[in-house]
Amino acid sequence: MRPLLLATCLTLAVPALAQTTPPPAPAGATPAPAPISVATMKEATRTLSSDAFEGRAPGTPGEEKTLAYLAQEFARVGLKPGNKGSWFQDVPLVEITSRNVSPLTFTGAGGPIALAYGPEMVVATYQVTPRSVVKDSDVVFVGYGINAPEKGWNDYAGTDVRGKTVLILVNDPDYEAATTTGPFNGKAMTYYGRWTYKFEEAARQGAAAAIIVHDTRPAAYGWNVVQSSWTGPQQVAAAANDHMDQSKAIGWMQLAAAKRLMAGAGQDFDRLSAAAKRTGFRAVPLNGVKAGVSFDNQIRRHASKNVVGILPGTARPDEVVLFTGHWDHLGRCEAAPDGDDICNGAVDNATGTAALIALAQANAKAGATQRSQVYLAVTGEESGLLGSAYYGNNPLYPLAKTVGGINMDALSLAGPAHNVVVVGKGKSELDPYLNRALTAQGRVAEADPSPQNGYYYRSDHFSLAKHGVPMLYLDSGDDLVTGGKAAGEAAAKDYTDRRYHGPKDEYDPNWNWDGVAQDLALFYAIGRDLGDDRAWPNWVAGDEFRAIRDKSRATATK
Repeated sequence: MRPLLLATCLTLAVPALAQTTPPPAPAGATPAPAPISVATMKEATRTLSSDAFEGRAPGTPGEEKTLAYLAQEFARVGLKPGNKGSWFQDVPLVEITSRNVSPLTFTGAGGPIALAYGPEMVVATYQVTPRSVVKDSDVVFVGYGINAPEKGWNDYAGTDVRGKTVLILVNDPDYEAATTTGPFNGKAMTYYGRWTYKFEEAARQGAAAAIIVHDTRPAAYGWNVVQSSWTGPQQVAAAANDHMDQSKAIGWMQLAAAKRLMAGAGQDFDRLSAAAKRTGFRAVPLNGVKAGVSFDNQIRRHASKNVVGILPGTARPDEVVLFTGHWDHLGRCEAAPDGDDICNGAVDNATGTAALIALAQANAKAGATQRSQVYLAVTGEESGLLGSAYYGNNPLYPLAKTVGGINMDALSLAGPAHNVVVVGKGKSELDPYLNRALTAQGRVAEADPSPQNGYYYRSDHFSLAKHGVPMLYLDSGDDLVTGGKAAGEAAAKDYTDRRYHGPKDEYDPNWNWDGVAQDLALFYAIGRDLGDDRAWPNWVAGDEFRAIRDKSRATATK
């Protein structure tokens, strides 16, 4: 991914399009109750997250089983193959598995420090090369590692980091703000706060290695998530240059280790971190400190697959409403204390994949809408939204004729709620469709209470948004019917701390599916509304994706 060039996007001169705001719903237009099959949801979630699927990692036997199952189920519920008679879209990937990883060492001022792979640091590479070596590399602290010309912010200004190792803070400089006002939207994370951006920018600056300092609060997850996600096989998109323009090594280190390193070099980590939050910060070399790490790379090129089915529209089949969810997870990962090393991904994202099947079944039973509905189960989300990014760059249906869509990722099994949490509330003209459906349910939409976690940039809707397609991404409600906000917060914390990206994200036959049924009925209603409407929802004026959508829609055949 590339950084969001907000200033450029907002200054493109594109003719305004007619009828971008959805009209009020006509009387009697509320869809009939959704014929959602909870039995389908349960069975699909249970199957996809079973040990037999080995955690659904791309390029494994688990993928083969997942693809066969999804094609079977899409056909069973009434969809047609969505890619010229095929259920699949090839996504060229490269699997890189690091072997013989040395400690990450820092020598010089303060004495040698050697960080162990796994408990103290993780390291990998985007470069498709059999061996990665960083040796005697000068170390530079670059604050948040942001170069944002439109904001007058450049952490690399005046510093040449070519061939050097950069240490980077996670999130944005103003993530601790109480509001969403600030140079980087205050507590609401921008793309500049995401680890993907930080590695991209470090590579553009020529850094040999880029290491992010992990801190649980601004990262929004603990070290256990980093360790399970960054050890084992890693997927990258295939590229003509084999990503040799990227840094030799990228990874994370524990906060305590970073503080120890800084102190040994005569620097105060907390003082430098505070300075990095202010405009005008300049990178700080750790004079005399050299970094080194090496590892072998086992390389395997393969074509993973997106799975795509379509329910053709009855009147305007060339206009598409999109439902997305990622089928992949981490495969075999860091073992739990009981020896379980399969990251089953039951919630993340067997639930969202199962939702594609259940929604397709419901819509097929109800009869197709005037516009086509496309159901897209994408690969490689856990490796950086690879499958959805590939679809965005190589769409099977013109994005200019894609009305909008709904992304489903990790549905909540905590029970029904009075609300839904909208990640990106107020960004697009899909909100009126959502509000109409919520009103029919007696529920309300609330903004993401944790915008500092950057969820908007962490799932597959973002890949479509970057191409201008308005996408809704909802978290299940946090104001539970039983227990209210306190119960919702406790359930979310329990999942994040104990199961997220770990071997214990497993199917539980005792789950409460009432909230899932409630949310799927909501998605169904929105999909029917969009499918039978004639309007073309856009992003709101001033949104970073508005100009892209305007330009795209201007090319559509009227």
